[in-house]
Formats: sequence, C-alpha cells, structure tokens
Amino acid sequence: MSLIVFDNSYARDLPQHAVPWQPATPPQPQLLYWNAALAAELGLDSADVAAETLAAQFSGALLPDGAQPIAQAYAGHQFGGYSPTLGDGRALLLGEVIDRRGQRRDLAFKGSGRTPFSRRGDGKAAVGPMLRELIIGEAMQALAIPTTRALAVVATGETVSRERPLPGAVLTRVAASHLRVGTFEYFANGEDEDALRQLADYAIRRHDPALLDAANPYLAFLDAVCRRQARLIAQWMHAGFIHGVMNTDNMTISGETIDYGPCAFMDAYDPATVFSSIDERGRYAYGNQPAIAQWNLARLAETLLPLLDAESQQQAVAQATEVIHHFVDDYREQWLAQARRKLGLLTAQDDDQQLADDWLALLQAQQADFTLAWRYLADAVDGDGSRLAAQFADPAALSPWLARWQQRLAAEPQAAAERASAMRALNPLYIARNHLVEEALAAASEHGDMSLTLRLLAVLADPFTERGGLARYTLPAAPELVAGYRTFCGT
Repeated sequence: MSLIVFDNSYARDLPQHAVPWQPATPPQPQLLYWNAALAAELGLDSADVAAETLAAQFSGALLPDGAQPIAQAYAGHQFGGYSPTLGDGRALLLGEVIDRRGQRRDLAFKGSGRTPFSRRGDGKAAVGPMLRELIIGEAMQALAIPTTRALAVVATGETVSRERPLPGAVLTRVAASHLRVGTFEYFANGEDEDALRQLADYAIRRHDPALLDAANPYLAFLDAVCRRQARLIAQWMHAGFIHGVMNTDNMTISGETIDYGPCAFMDAYDPATVFSSIDERGRYAYGNQPAIAQWNLARLAETLLPLLDAESQQQAVAQATEVIHHFVDDYREQWLAQARRKLGLLTAQDDDQQLADDWLALLQAQQADFTLAWRYLADAVDGDGSRLAAQFADPAALSPWLARWQQRLAAEPQAAAERASAMRALNPLYIARNHLVEEALAAASEHGDMSLTLRLLAVLADPFTERGGLARYTLPAAPELVAGYRTFCGT
C-alpha cells in the first residue's frame, strides 16, 4: 500500500546538491508517536494503517514507495566560525509531498544513521531529543510561530552512546523545505556560480515564485528572506523562546524555525538568559537573537553577490548592504506591532515603544515570569490585577507603569471585555515549560512511558484557553531547578 505520493523536485532538479543514501535499518522499530492531524494535513490517509507499518516506513526499515532518500549538502557558520562541509550528518530527505493546500512540503528523517557528511558522528538520535523536537515544534505551531514539525517518532530498538547509553529513535520532520543559509554558503564558497544560481532559482521558484518577474529576482529574494526572518525572530522574542544554536545552517530560507536542540522557553525575564550547554559565551542568548539573525542574513547576502550584479561587485555590495541594514527596521516594526496587540492596543502612538520597553525593564527588575506577566495583563483590563501583581517581587513597583498603560488604553476605541478577550487570544497561558518537558522526556526515555508527553502535547495544543485542573502547567519551575539548567543538542 502506498501511503505517500512523492514529487521529489530537489533530487530531480538539484542532483549535484545532495548525495543519494539509504537509512540504517533499525532492529526493532516501535511507533512512539504518530501525528495524525499533520498526516491529514499532508493528505496521508493513515486511519487504517497498522502501527507496525507506520513504524517500519518512518524508521528506515521499509521505505515508503516513491521515496528517494538523499543527504543534502550545506556549510555553516557555527558560533561565528565557518565550517565548509556540514551537510546532513544524521538526516535524510525522503522526498516531497504536495499537501491539501497545494503547498510543497519536505519529509525528512532525523537520526537515521551515518551519511557521507557524518564526520565522526554515529548519525543516530536518542528518544529524548527527538521527543523534545516533537513537543517544542507542536508548541510553536499552536502559538502560530512558523515551524518545522514532527510527523512521527519511532524507537529503533537499539542503544546510542552519549554521556550514557540511551534508547535510539528516528524522527520524521516536515518542513516547507530544508534550504538553509548554510546551503547557499556551501555552493558560494565552492566558487561554483552555476550551481549557486541553480540553487537560487530553485529557492525562488519554491518559496517566492512571484519574484521571478522582478527586475532583480535575487535581490528581491534576499529581501523576502530577511522580512520572513524579521517576523519570525519578533515572534520568538514575544514567546520568550531561545533557540540556543542560531548557526547559519539552522536558519531556513522559508522562515520556519528548525532544529530544536538546546532550545528552551524563558521563565523570569532576563535578556541574558542562556540555556544551551555549548553556548559558553552567550552568543545566542535571548537578547542577542535579533542581532545574530541579521549577522546570519549578511552571510546569505554575501553568497548572492555574484548574482546581484554581474558587472559591478561594488554595486552588488551596496544593494545587499541596504537590504541587510533594513532588517533592523523590519524587525523593530514587527516587534512593536506584536507588542501593541499583546498590550491591547489597536491604534499607534509615538510613545508605544517606550511603554513596551519600560514594561520589559520592569519585568526584568522584578524577576517576573515573562509568560504569566503578559497573560495576566488581561485580568487588569477586567478590573482584577491580583494575579498580575503576584508575579512581582514588589507589587507596588507595578503601579506607576500600570497607570500609564491604563491611561493609554483610555484612548483606544475597544470595549474592555473585547480587549481582554483579544489579549488572552495572543498571550499564552501554557508554554512548554522546561521542567515539564524534561519530566516528560525522562519518563519516555528511562521508563518507556509516553503518557506525560501525550498529556503535555494535549495541553500545549491550546495554549490560550484557561482550563481547570491544569494549574501545574502554568507555573514556572522552582528557583533551584532553574539555577544551572542546561539543554543539550543530542548529538
């Protein structure tokens, strides 16, 4: 039975950009999770497919008909240093499907074994990190933040060696594409202009077909990627999300969040927050993310210079520089627009940026929980600020800012009840709290118990609606758990 209808444009159109490869065969595949809703979105009718069949097809034991697995080539700047050959060291692109909306989507394995790009790695993945990618991806999806998603997680029945032996797993990731800034770096630094142009043309056809008729399609493409990333990073910042490894090989051309390794959500607001065990100098701290995004995009711009103006490198540099500089304005515009909505503002006034900045400064000074402070602003609109005040070490410190905000709201046309409802639809109550994620991963990895993962996924599927019996899912971790908390990349 053919569950998937593939149309593999990357393998067909860009054969020199990847290496055909086969996944390792897992000894005892067992389906841990199947994303039925995502499968339906992709047009995959899995209702009558046995779990054993799904486990086989989405672990590498028995590839779906039509799959053409390839390891994609890419480079990347990792913590600022250039690595010329990275590529899919533990991943394989199975192929592409056209979903029910007519959109092309990648299906790719993660953790499926060694490839020509593996270097010294084993190419495998463990249950815990693959479930983390599932949980965070679904949380981001529910928050309406562009993201790759997990279609399936399959235990392989083998052990992988990390700091200690761990149960192995393969994840099937769905993405608008796996084209990265690092993909362009690989071919630009190889000085193969024909391959670079072919890649850029493919990316434009796939993600920005309307730009094919632009006066300078490559410049317009760079601008479109920058605008997507400006919006994405603004969304990350408003969710308190910290990616952890913003290398150029982890920045997509599509504007989707990719690679949930040492990522986490912030509890108490602090721009210097770092969770990643490998980010020793804080390069990818929460507050640095907008600047790092611009730095990464500048690397993309450099790759496109030969295509921007074949006659004048000086002119190409000037054009690219203007686009990269404009990223700052795009990001600030996106951030402020989202901040206004989260604050219950429908109109714009000149001092709104200062109002929002002072709110964040207050949260930091008072060590307030980022998510709950934003959420409980709606309570104050309803006339009850008790839950909001409880987030502050000194509730009296809130009063001056609250008075300014309420005065600003008085200039708005919206009724209070309507405003509070709109704010609650934008400011989540339930996020993937780090201690809850760790609790779920430990139960699954150490005891084979998926119940906590499934329960957490059910809560996160509706992050905005307050429900009874879920109080523990709203609370930050105890201070002793937050101190020294670190996340790991899983390789």
